Amino acid sequence: MQNTFAKAEEFADHVKEYINNRIAALKLQTAEKTSQFASNFIAIAVVAAIMLLFVIFISMGTALWLGDWIGNLWSGFFIVGGAWLLIALVVWFSREKFLRLPIMNKMLHEMFSDEEDT
Repeated sequence: MQNTFAKAEEFADHVKEYINNRIAALKLQTAEKTSQFASNFIAIAVVAAIMLLFVIFISMGTALWLGDWIGNLWSGFFIVGGAWLLIALVVWFSREKFLRLPIMNKMLHEMFSDEEDT
C-alpha cells in the first residue's frame, strides 16, 4: 500500500514538473513572438516614415518641374495632387485584395509558425 502511495506521489511530482515546464515554454514562446512582432513593427514604421519623406520630396519636385514645363506653377501641383488622389482611390477600392488579406496571412503565419518553419 505504501508503495502505491509513493508511486502516486512520484506521478504527481512528474505532472507538476511537466506543467511547470509547459508554462515556462509558453512564456518563452510568447516573449519571442512579442519581440519579433515589436521589432517588425518598428522596422516597418521607420521604413514607412523614410518612404513618406521620399514621396513628399519627389512629389514636390515633380510638381515644380511640371509647373515650370507647363508655365503655371500651381497647375503642376494640381496635376500631382490629382495623380495622388487617383492612386488613393485605386488603393482604397482594392484594399481587401491587396492589403487586408496579405497582411492577415502574414500575421497568422508569424503567430503560428514553429521553430522548424523558420
